[in-house]
Amino acid sequence: MYNVMLVDDDYPVIELLSETIKWEELGFRLMGMHENGQSAWEHAQLEMPDILITDIGMPRMNGLELSARIKERKPGVRIAILSCHNEFQYAQAAMRLNVQDYLLKDALDPEDLVQLLRRFKLSMDEEHQAGWENSRMKHRFGETRELRKEQSIKNFIHQPLLSPEKWRVEAAEYGLFENGEYCLPAIAYLEDYRHVKYRFTSDQTLHFAVSNVMNEVLEGMKPKGLYVGYNVKASFLLFSYKPGLQTNIYAEAAASLKIIQATLFRVLKINMSFITGEGCETPGALKLCLNELVGGEEQRFYLEQRDICKKKPVLEASIRQSIFTYYDQASTELREVLLGKQPDQARVVSEKWISLIRQERYLSETVKDWTLKLLLDLKLKLHSLQSVRPAYSADTLHKEIVDIDSLPALQEWLNNHLESIVAAKGAGAGASKRVDVKEACQYVSQRLGSRISLDEVADHLHLNASYFSRLFKKETGITFIEYITRLKMERAKELLDGTNCSVGEICEQLGYDNQSYFIKTFKVHTGVTPVEYRG
Repeated sequence: MYNVMLVDDDYPVIELLSETIKWEELGFRLMGMHENGQSAWEHAQLEMPDILITDIGMPRMNGLELSARIKERKPGVRIAILSCHNEFQYAQAAMRLNVQDYLLKDALDPEDLVQLLRRFKLSMDEEHQAGWENSRMKHRFGETRELRKEQSIKNFIHQPLLSPEKWRVEAAEYGLFENGEYCLPAIAYLEDYRHVKYRFTSDQTLHFAVSNVMNEVLEGMKPKGLYVGYNVKASFLLFSYKPGLQTNIYAEAAASLKIIQATLFRVLKINMSFITGEGCETPGALKLCLNELVGGEEQRFYLEQRDICKKKPVLEASIRQSIFTYYDQASTELREVLLGKQPDQARVVSEKWISLIRQERYLSETVKDWTLKLLLDLKLKLHSLQSVRPAYSADTLHKEIVDIDSLPALQEWLNNHLESIVAAKGAGAGASKRVDVKEACQYVSQRLGSRISLDEVADHLHLNASYFSRLFKKETGITFIEYITRLKMERAKELLDGTNCSVGEICEQLGYDNQSYFIKTFKVHTGVTPVEYRG
């Protein structure tokens, strides 16, 4: 008898499946029903399921992370995803992670699950007869080979090439430099990593998903291609070819890269951009080209999303002017817009300066320093005028910007922070000339991590609660509770954009005891759930 675990935060779904399906008659034991991934994982560590049926979007731990953790501990587990239509892309990603099937909750019929369970049982019975250990060893050998390939290429790039001929023999295992073939390398950059990693819950799961899709799409492709992971944001594609007058390897590789781009977006909702190197006849030439691609941070910084281009020579830094020449002008323009009657024009002003940066191609580190200083000065000045404590420290902003490696990502990051300034300004902070209302706003901004009541703040101000409530509404145009909620939701958006904190952790940081209530409040405020906002 096989063990089945049901996981879904929608209790009616669990109730329907647990009571409708005759588990024991089918040869299964319903070992547990859980309303979140964390509870299921704690149970699974004591007793692993043979079959996991799980929702995707759940508090504390989502279904994809739960699936990845259980599969790591028990590779032979069967997994079925319960999915809503708006989570379909997640279901596709899950299937690429060897999840066997998905069921749409919108039209869930228990009989569909019964048929799926029967297929699971049949395949597990066959595996037991054939010997599961043999199957598992093959799976582990495949993973080990992939890791050996990646480590081999990393060693090739970063260590001295003492024996090119010896390395040729090693490279032949992966199909490189065979029968007089040349190699054209390309480096692949994952776009929007900060958001993508949230969907896949871990770098390991993301790497596994990308590797699966890459290897599948490259199989049988012309020219022959080899995928090699490098780090969480970058990987390599090595195209083998025989040079000739009728061979345009750059055009052929670009066509292949477009197919790879489209497949990754269709299957995993991931965008990638590519820079191709030069055709290499020898291992030494390939090593040099790979090092140049790895060191091409400046060209990578100015890539547009989904770009495919050739490697360009690095310009000498001495011929570039400093972007700091324009610092005072940019700071003044943004501050005047944010303090004026059209703060929504801040995005227009920022895009003007981003366009200048893109045109002049300043050094990326200088651009990031300039942008960070600009934002810190703006936040400090505006929060000072509004008597509100900044929600983000300089250290937090610095950690965020260090992780940004492209101008489009930097532009999005800057615009998100400018919009949060506008939203906080619109929430009423500093809008009143009354000293007691300003003090109330400051009191709230300093305690966003705790529960704040009207009575508490009125008592702090030595005012009658009813009087303070009417005064605040008259001065700001919104109720005091609405003001607190707006500030907390804007802070939640900043934490979702700029940190690795889970939804549950953000909920706790903002003083909410009930995660479901926090999620509902966030959706009312933004129109989407925290998970959808991050995705």
